[in-house]
Amino acid sequence: MALLVHAGLGNMPWDVLTQGISRHTGLSFGTVTLLTSVVVLACWIPLRQRPGVGTVANVLVIGLLVDPFLAGLDRLPDPLPLAVRIAMVVVGIVLNALATGLYVGACLGPGPRDGLMTGLVARTGRSVRLVRTSIEVLVVAAGWALGGTVGLATVAYAVAVGPLVHVFLSRLTVPLPSAVDAEPEPTAAPVTR
Repeated sequence: MALLVHAGLGNMPWDVLTQGISRHTGLSFGTVTLLTSVVVLACWIPLRQRPGVGTVANVLVIGLLVDPFLAGLDRLPDPLPLAVRIAMVVVGIVLNALATGLYVGACLGPGPRDGLMTGLVARTGRSVRLVRTSIEVLVVAAGWALGGTVGLATVAYAVAVGPLVHVFLSRLTVPLPSAVDAEPEPTAAPVTR
């Protein structure tokens, strides 16, 4: 998240929204991220999604750490060469998709935005790729209307993250034991003669 914001070539879709809200409220980027997570969690109710340890960790870790990471990146030389900024965007997109695959695949509860995605996938029967990309495009439009920064990195993220999450999630999901697998095998009755 911080890599894309600092690259200045356009924010991730949810960050376009965050930046737009931040500009209108004067709240820090991290605070708006945290508050947006709470609002998105409320959207889980009609989807019958349940938060887990991973959900809470996502809200707190990202909400509390994004501001310090942005401050750290602000210490880099300014302006950065375009090639470095493009590399930051590419690395940021791939790392975000990988992180999504890892924590959703761990089955400890998705982050608020990913829970919205998985809930909509479960309720609509549509693919992760389609649902994730649709959410990202809608969030960009709302964020742009509020004055968030949209650029080529925003478009690259919106188009690439759905397919990348689809690939990573299919490879990183931890298989959970089914109810049949969890039952102990019956013990054999003693043989009598």
